[in-house]
Amino acid sequence: MGVIQPEVTHDSQSSSRSIALRWKQVNPRVLSLAGAALLVIALFILLYAHGQSIKAITLVIDGQEQALETRETLLSEVLAKEQISVQPHDDLSIGLSDEIQDGDRVVITRAQKISLTADGATKTLYTTEDSLGDAIAKLGYTLDGDDKIFPSLETAVSSGMEAKIVRITKQKVQRTVDLPFRVIKTADPSLYVGDVRVAQAGKPGVMIQHIEKIYQDGELVSMSMIGKEVQTITKDKVIAVGTKAVPKPVVATTKTSTASKTTTKAKTTKTAAASSNVAHKAGIDFEYKKVLKNVSMTAYSSEEPGIGTRTASGTRVTEGRTIAVDPNVIPIGWWVYIEGLGFRRAEDTGGAIKGNKVDVYYDSLSHARNFGRKSRTVYVIGPVKPELD
Repeated sequence: MGVIQPEVTHDSQSSSRSIALRWKQVNPRVLSLAGAALLVIALFILLYAHGQSIKAITLVIDGQEQALETRETLLSEVLAKEQISVQPHDDLSIGLSDEIQDGDRVVITRAQKISLTADGATKTLYTTEDSLGDAIAKLGYTLDGDDKIFPSLETAVSSGMEAKIVRITKQKVQRTVDLPFRVIKTADPSLYVGDVRVAQAGKPGVMIQHIEKIYQDGELVSMSMIGKEVQTITKDKVIAVGTKAVPKPVVATTKTSTASKTTTKAKTTKTAAASSNVAHKAGIDFEYKKVLKNVSMTAYSSEEPGIGTRTASGTRVTEGRTIAVDPNVIPIGWWVYIEGLGFRRAEDTGGAIKGNKVDVYYDSLSHARNFGRKSRTVYVIGPVKPELD
């Protein structure tokens, strides 16, 4: 048997060669167009990526704004590139390790250094607050009650500012004060002129004062009385001063009088001889009750401010007669003899006249001042002034 061969025509071979020829002519052009398109796309991608990596941000440092464009990712990288330093106490709106985004506004507030004295210690502190009040509150300090701060809380914080907190404490205490009694003199018609009697003993009163003490940082700076009340009422001393006239002796006939004088003189001489309390001064023999030695003598005058012309016994001050005494030592109305001065009468008192002290009255202030201070012996006689026989 013979093999049947496929039929090959001339037209089939011609068509295949035509397609191959056309592909060879079109393929380089397509490849060129495709490559150009890919290049354009890559260029757009690169431009877009490049544009996306630049970020525009705003830095605000202590209120001053600064616009920046950067490709950095972290805030710390941006600040390092711009050579902007940040201190540990400065306040940042975002963290140094945070990523920045396009359009971010980064606020940096520089910390101010202040010196604060409080509670016995002085410290150097840092704050980003605007006012002193906000600064001490943020730093943990408080003002209690009457505490004070210098300068005031409203003062704007500045670098190097010195501030001080003064702690104010108040303490209330009680103080007992004695109230001196007054000496009141009243007329007593039952007593003879020159005689005195204590009608009522004096007794000082007691007052309770409420005192407020103010301390600054533990140191006492002031005291003031905020109240008071009388605990014990004062009892005044009342002295009765005699106003009854001393009766005059009956005048007898000359003979009788002479005999009486002779008899009296004889009795006086006898009494003087029998008594040791007899002195002879200024030509007069007189009997005295006691002798006060080394009595401090000063002088005063009605010309001094606050000194009137009326004595404590009710008489008018008289130079050569009136002296001021301590009634507990020399009774009011009694006569005394002062060595170098003569006879004087105790008619006045004074707040500074205590004990063995006598104040001699002079009309002239200059004479009183020239008197100075002396020490004399005083003979205390009694209510009747010695006279020559």
